[in-house]
Amino acid sequence: MSATKWVLDPTHSELQFKVKHLMITNVTGQFGGLAGEIESESEEFKNTKISFTADVNTINTSNEQRDTHLKSADFFDGDAFPELKFTSDSFDASKGKLNGHLTIKDVTKPVSLDVEYSGTNTDPWGNLKAGFSIDGKINRTDFGLTWNAALETGGVLVSEDVKISAEVQFVKQA
Repeated sequence: MSATKWVLDPTHSELQFKVKHLMITNVTGQFGGLAGEIESESEEFKNTKISFTADVNTINTSNEQRDTHLKSADFFDGDAFPELKFTSDSFDASKGKLNGHLTIKDVTKPVSLDVEYSGTNTDPWGNLKAGFSIDGKINRTDFGLTWNAALETGGVLVSEDVKISAEVQFVKQA
């Protein structure tokens, strides 16, 4: 059986993250410049290969000064490493688990993400689309994002744990 190719619809997809600031509230941000592909042997998304990228330099936390700092060498080093990359090892939509390797900067680590497959539907122009909700958590220091500041009252300015959330649509290719 030949594989079917699906391509990310970036206008109907988003990648967000949340990280604790001062250990009391979450700061939310997102990446643009999203691209991705799925190769699947069936519309049930079994035996599926997934690749995904996001443009680091599109980071947006609704604060220009913070965004500039996040793009710097203290964090993502967007000049030297302009993309986040994910490549799957295994995915079965019926089980709701996506396992693969995430690359941030020059560090690649295994990650496991929870996935809810929302099904498929045809848009008004005849394109078959598939939707997924993805959630997970990584430790940013595992990927070389180690900048921080100690607080006088104890704790640190920025949590090591980062929650990842994505809503993505893919378009089936002819």
